[in-house]
Amino acid sequence: MRALSNALKQQRLHHAYLFTGTRGVGKTTLARIIAKALNCETGITDTPCGQCTACTEIDSGRFVDLVELDAASNTQVDNMRELLENALYAPSSGRFKVYIIDEVHMLSRNAFNAMLKTLEEPPPHVKFILATTDPQKIPVTVLSRCLQFNLKQIPQQQIAARLAHVLAEEEVGFDAPALALIARAAQGSLRDSLSLLDQAIAHGGGKVDEASTRAMLGAVDQQHLYAILEALAAGDGAAMMAKADEMAARSLSFEAALLDLGSLLHRLALAQQVLATVADDDPDREALLALMGRFGADELQLYYQIAVQGRSDIGLAPDEYAGFTMTLLRMLAFAPGTPAPSVGTTPARDSAKAARGTSPAPVPAPAAPAAPASTDLPWEALVQALGVVGMTRQLAQHCEMTLLNASQIDLTLPKAQEHLLEGAQQGKLKAALQQRYGAAFKVNFTVAQGEINSPVMIANREQQERQAQAVQEIQGDPFVKELQTSFGARVKASSIKPLS
Repeated sequence: MRALSNALKQQRLHHAYLFTGTRGVGKTTLARIIAKALNCETGITDTPCGQCTACTEIDSGRFVDLVELDAASNTQVDNMRELLENALYAPSSGRFKVYIIDEVHMLSRNAFNAMLKTLEEPPPHVKFILATTDPQKIPVTVLSRCLQFNLKQIPQQQIAARLAHVLAEEEVGFDAPALALIARAAQGSLRDSLSLLDQAIAHGGGKVDEASTRAMLGAVDQQHLYAILEALAAGDGAAMMAKADEMAARSLSFEAALLDLGSLLHRLALAQQVLATVADDDPDREALLALMGRFGADELQLYYQIAVQGRSDIGLAPDEYAGFTMTLLRMLAFAPGTPAPSVGTTPARDSAKAARGTSPAPVPAPAAPAAPASTDLPWEALVQALGVVGMTRQLAQHCEMTLLNASQIDLTLPKAQEHLLEGAQQGKLKAALQQRYGAAFKVNFTVAQGEINSPVMIANREQQERQAQAVQEIQGDPFVKELQTSFGARVKASSIKPLS
């Protein structure tokens, strides 16, 4: 906002301003402050007095030369024409007529066209202040005639500090962790945080404590997530499932748990690279630093991808518990260097016995040899575990893995997709594989003339088989045959789609 402040100090004023940003970050509030700065009786200033008639009337909503319009409920051109006709007249008591149009992107095309004429040739006594959460929907002809300012989301620490100030003024007791939860749930919106604060006060019986706030928000206790990651670092699947059962017994939201788990993994990865991102006064600082050293950078990237994918898939799972636990098991199964478990044994249980100086008891079935880390996944699952995206993922999905051992991998690409090797994606795929298997790991590409068994080709063949089966079932359906015989109906093959 330094540009606005300097413009007011130097009285280099524009006729139209556009404030953009998410809900509740202060767009309309800032617009009213600008209106006071333009009409303050002390003169045009970046620090309006707040005491004069103009300032007090603007604060109370009684200033006749300040017009606020909610475009969401006044979208039609007639409303805009009436407003613009009044703009031609000189202000009644102020220095400028100020028009604040909130959610301006909701105006109709004709309303925008009507506004455009005034923006092109504005009267000297008129200032427009437009506010929107969606500037992409505003015509470029309007955007080009406005000075645009983007209001960023308010940092969580600032929101928590403001909530603490409000509660202190209102003499309401609170726990600092509860305010941190509200600030995080507000997602950068101070207005949303104040609404949540009111709910938290009611939910907590006149105070804001952590337990009731967490219950109100449906938030997951971070200690559950720390325990899950500790168990993951130790390869203790039984402990991970026990913690998931404990969360289920407390009726916690597993979708929210995956959201928080992804956020925690992001914080750990960020802290590994830039330790300064963990503030000294962060209540989770010690836990974060302790857990940060338990994982490699590649592991955190992998687990983050799995958590994000698990959250998007949870709606497709039989239930939330199944979706959450399968996500945890996927992390455990795809952990770099994790060997396949032997028949009848549990790695976590065996490691615990080894720590006590005992070995696992023998079982009736012979133990299968553990697979080496380099051959623990089929190619499609390995692509998922690598976490590659974009064109690099496209390259990987068009390849067939013909060889994988401890020292190298051979990938075959069809001739039709040879162009995928020309860009940076070949190097990115190599780097991802070498990050998983070591810098000395060799990645070889060859180009084949015929068909291969790449994930894309397999999926295409399966789709064709399902389509053929669907066509066959429709053509053999007795009701369809009767329609063909009785009415001369024809089956349009292109309209037949498999159910799944």
